[in-house]
Amino acid sequence: MTPVAVILTVLGYIAVLFVVAWLSGRRADNAGFFTGNRRTPWYMAAFAMIGAAMSGVTFISVPGSVAADSFSYMQMVAGFTVGQLIVAYVLIPTFYRLRVVSLYEYLDDRFGVSSHRTGAWFFFISKMLGAALRVYVVCAVLQLLVFAHYGIPFWANAVITMAFVWLYTCRGGVKSLIWTDTLKTLCLVGSLVLSILFIMQALGLSAGETAREVAASPMSRVFFFDDPSSDRYFWKMFAAGIVLLVAMTGLDQDMMQRNLSCATPRDSQKNIVLTAVSQIFVIFLFLVLGVLLYLYADRTGLSLPAKSDQVFSLVAVDGGLPLAVGILFVVGLISSTYSAAGSALTALTTSFTVDILEGTKRRDEAQLTRLRKGVHVGMALGMAAVILAFEYWADDSVINLVYKVASYTYGPILGMFAFGLATRRRVRDRWIPVVAVAAPVLSALLQHWALTAWDYQIGFELLIYNAAFTIAGMLLLSQSDEK
Repeated sequence: MTPVAVILTVLGYIAVLFVVAWLSGRRADNAGFFTGNRRTPWYMAAFAMIGAAMSGVTFISVPGSVAADSFSYMQMVAGFTVGQLIVAYVLIPTFYRLRVVSLYEYLDDRFGVSSHRTGAWFFFISKMLGAALRVYVVCAVLQLLVFAHYGIPFWANAVITMAFVWLYTCRGGVKSLIWTDTLKTLCLVGSLVLSILFIMQALGLSAGETAREVAASPMSRVFFFDDPSSDRYFWKMFAAGIVLLVAMTGLDQDMMQRNLSCATPRDSQKNIVLTAVSQIFVIFLFLVLGVLLYLYADRTGLSLPAKSDQVFSLVAVDGGLPLAVGILFVVGLISSTYSAAGSALTALTTSFTVDILEGTKRRDEAQLTRLRKGVHVGMALGMAAVILAFEYWADDSVINLVYKVASYTYGPILGMFAFGLATRRRVRDRWIPVVAVAAPVLSALLQHWALTAWDYQIGFELLIYNAAFTIAGMLLLSQSDEK
């Protein structure tokens, strides 16, 4: 697949994306930008959430990870399913009862202004880093396929990407995201299924033969019960999946803004349960695709790249497969990236405007619109800067790096919400920022000590320890009188 073909495919998708975004967001006001006016049908939100839960990281990194991690990711997916039920039946009723625009308004209602601001700032850091990581991996692939060919530097790649993301989200916000996420779901799932079919055809495998080949591969091992010290141990990944889903979806303004756009909590719950079931099948197909990619590379003598995240792009674009496979790869990659970056940009704008800036509720519609647009530009520039920083720092499988970042930054948010929902105790609100900063530091020290003293690897379950340190700190700050 030539660089020109890649460019034409990208521009074609962006043109469709802009038309969808313009049609859906042309009459959006501030309520439409922040909450979609709470008029989204639940089935549309559910279909959009299938794609929203999958980023370019999922599209690239999950298939490539099977060589090192086999199908162990499904252990975490099992935890994700339990976590979705907690979000649906614990968090959704709370957020609808309070009629929040930003999730972190709950912390203000429960504890006070310092807790509210602390939760918002940790979300800001978490989402900025996580979203930038997701966009970075796609920029890296496009740099390899297109920009390097024309001598265009990586910084220009990042700036161009974020400029397009800003343009298609600047008007509609959440109201546009529901429709663009629907487009993303169609493109991503379609690209996934058709890529599998084309590779099966290239290998000369029927559906039954493919199932046998995948089952016989050592890369298809799902369960790991043998070594509790391993970061792939079942119970560690299962528990981590539960808390990661609650933290990264249920307490994440980016993901929850779609669920909260439904008219009623019942509709939102139906959306979440359907998304949970769909997610199991889609991620399993990504892992199957990973086995087929390595099988194809082995049988055709392709040299594997140094980074597993580049395996899919190598096989799809330069592996001798039909041009359609390369086009499907680019469409799936671009659709997942632009949607994920757009939703993150909208969520960051919403949270920063509502939670962090003072006096927002006292502004009229025109003032709030000007403020929101200014913040939106600032968030786009900030994300581009972080993407450039990752170009010189990221050296891990990006799917692993995303969850490592989340384990540190979402821990205080998870701890604060858990304490608020599980107890009725008040806390000394002004000291909450100290607790929130101390918890990740103590978690990092615990991780280092466990590895040094016991040769025990704390993996994704680090988020649990991080939240526990936060809860312990809040207990120390708690007051005897109950609300």
